[in-house]
Amino acid sequence: MRVSIKDIAKAAGVSHSTVSRALSNSPLVADTTRGRIQQIAQELGYAPNAIARGLVTQQTRTIGVIVTTIADPFAGEIVRGIEEIAGNNRYRVILGTSHSDPLREVNLVKGLREWRVDGVIVAASRVGALYLPLLKEIGVPLVLINSQQEGPFIHSVAVDNFQSAVRATQHLIQLKHRIIGYLGGPPDHASHSERLTGYQRALADADISFDPSLVTMGSGRADSGEQVTRFFTRSPMPTAVFCYNDMTAIGALHALKCRGLRVPDDISLVGFDDIELASYVDPPLTTIHQPKDEMGHLAMWMLLDLIGGKIVNNVTVTGKLIVRASTSPPTPSGEA
Repeated sequence: MRVSIKDIAKAAGVSHSTVSRALSNSPLVADTTRGRIQQIAQELGYAPNAIARGLVTQQTRTIGVIVTTIADPFAGEIVRGIEEIAGNNRYRVILGTSHSDPLREVNLVKGLREWRVDGVIVAASRVGALYLPLLKEIGVPLVLINSQQEGPFIHSVAVDNFQSAVRATQHLIQLKHRIIGYLGGPPDHASHSERLTGYQRALADADISFDPSLVTMGSGRADSGEQVTRFFTRSPMPTAVFCYNDMTAIGALHALKCRGLRVPDDISLVGFDDIELASYVDPPLTTIHQPKDEMGHLAMWMLLDLIGGKIVNNVTVTGKLIVRASTSPPTPSGEA
């Protein structure tokens, strides 16, 4: 049976209120008495009732985290960073998946509030700025990671998609590629449009004309890498492709190999995210590293500050180019 404060009070020969104060390290209880009560509680196997304590403090030390899908390695690494800081600060995490459905996302946030969470973190939000009028209804602090909607956000942590895409495209240009494709993500995602704009800026800075036939859309999943075959009908074919994310690039790598094309000898590939799998595919993938653990850490620290009533500023992190074996200069037969 669960050991209660009443059991500890009986064993210690003190009142219930004295036990309660001792277990919360109140200075109103003498050190010797407090130590004796805490020792008895430990010997009896006492565990605090988090629900009862939450009713008193109006805090459950629980936060909600919403991701698009747990099948996405990127989301897994973000959650790992959140959980690390949450656990170190004695917070628990309740996880939900939105499946990229805006209505489901909002309902999940409202549902988490019914579970009396102290705050919510949403990764890759499809709602973004629409939370502004919902804040009063939600009633708890909210932090977004890499929101997929444009506009003013409540509190957010995000990667600099534009500059990161410029850096990825410049890498290919520096390798002497001149016909560079962009295999994008969902067209309604802010990250897709920001990366596409960065790709276009890098081309313009190198005096390379933008060609819409070198851009095709995808879903951000591995199966959308098959869209790389759309470039096969173009003459000349691109000698390099910048992909919206690593999962798309890995899917493209598979599609190219199935058609007898070699990476990077026939075509170079660059991804985005630097998920763990990116360094294990053959060839290992050149990509933009997002500091996913750090972004999870930053979001959780931001939420803790908001719960504590502090003022916080939005954070933008810089992506880092990681060069691996999937990129090389174009072969003479593949040059423009």
